[in-house]
Amino acid sequence: MLKDLYFIAVKVFLEDTHGNFLITKDRFGEWDIPGGRLREVDFETELEDVIARKMREELGEELKYTLGEPVVYMRHERDEILSDGSREKRRIFAIGYRAKHISGEIKLGKNHEKYEWVSITDFKPESYFSGGWLKGIQEYQFLAL
Repeated sequence: MLKDLYFIAVKVFLEDTHGNFLITKDRFGEWDIPGGRLREVDFETELEDVIARKMREELGEELKYTLGEPVVYMRHERDEILSDGSREKRRIFAIGYRAKHISGEIKLGKNHEKYEWVSITDFKPESYFSGGWLKGIQEYQFLAL
């Protein structure tokens, strides 16, 4: 039996002071939460430092937050478009951290086109998400209650 290949990602449930968390829409039209996959050069890098880089890239230099502990572990499968235009399945194992927004305006990076603050308790993630991301957000909402 062959072993499966997973990409590893760190994701952040960024909460504001009003009971909301941040979701982003990428340039491919998919909704997501901040964070992303580790690169080869990140192998020896502390996960908190990887998160800090991803937050700067996706949400801007001005953003200040306090990072909490991991709260959700997610497995997600998606089709990705490769440089030659073909599609390939990617499996991602993601660690979801809780964080608190302290200050700073959100300034989306080049890979995102939109963001929304959505209610932790009232948000219906099935309207935006599917697969492992949906399950992870539902688990986060359950734990946050």
